[in-house]
Amino acid sequence: MSTIIAGIEVPDTAATAAATDFAREHTNPLIFDHSRRVFLFGSLRAADLDLKPDPELLYVASMMHDTGLFAPFSEAEQRFEVDGADHARDLLVQHGFATADADVVWSAIALHTTPGIPGRMGPEIAVTNIGVLIDALGLWLDAFDSEQVAEITAAHPRGDFKNGFLKAFHNGLAHRPDTTYGTINADVLEHFVPGFQRGSMVDRIIGSAWAA
Repeated sequence: MSTIIAGIEVPDTAATAAATDFAREHTNPLIFDHSRRVFLFGSLRAADLDLKPDPELLYVASMMHDTGLFAPFSEAEQRFEVDGADHARDLLVQHGFATADADVVWSAIALHTTPGIPGRMGPEIAVTNIGVLIDALGLWLDAFDSEQVAEITAAHPRGDFKNGFLKAFHNGLAHRPDTTYGTINADVLEHFVPGFQRGSMVDRIIGSAWAA
């Protein structure tokens, strides 16, 4: 029997069940609930934007997008997004998905922390990023009916999300600091522009529209 939350049907397939089990086993309850909210909020916002992602692919991407913080199974030291993307692609290939579909989910996860790129790509990639931005940063939160937000957060509570989420990032990255090197553009401005201050994900999360 399908689960419906805030009018969004959670896909019930062998692949989505496997993604759910993987996230439940390899993350923690706070990140598991965050991942489910990413799918739900992303799906709601997609409808507003007339985007039509494949629900199964979007669900797998949403549930596995942060698994690399907890399960760096690869022998190579690589970005946590790539770890999670690799896990998800392997899962989909094992469940008989076409390489093209598995690559879409890989891209959705690998790019979910990269500003400005996912929204110019396919709907699964764009909506995964949108769901993350809503749940982590509170973007577009005021676009939702308060009852929808209440239903989603009742099904998947935030708890002490801001602090727990930042702790998960710290714990997942502290032992591989070189993998956190990202866009170089802010480096240039910081060097040449007096008084320039680069933006901080931590500040954006702590200062988001969410209470916790």
